[in-house]
Amino acid sequence: MSNQVTLKKALHLVIYGRVQGVYFRESMRREAQNLGIAGWVRNRSDGTVEAAVQGDPADVDAMVRWAQRGPERAQVERVEIGSHEGNYSSFEVIG
Repeated sequence: MSNQVTLKKALHLVIYGRVQGVYFRESMRREAQNLGIAGWVRNRSDGTVEAAVQGDPADVDAMVRWAQRGPERAQVERVEIGSHEGNYSSFEVIG
């Protein structure tokens, strides 16, 4: 009998470009729910969007790919990706 532990991957994202006022946060929340991703997303005062995403590695990678293009009206210039520590049970828009 194997004692298999599913490792979760957690990343911190900062999304640059035209990403505020284009339904980015709510679209990201919906995408996270579709992928089974936990964490949070918020607007920052400098015009970027910041997020923490946690889940199965393949799902987190899919969420990063989504963030690199964003919703239809967004114009993502780049996404800074860093490691993140956290344990979340849902995905929330926090600001």
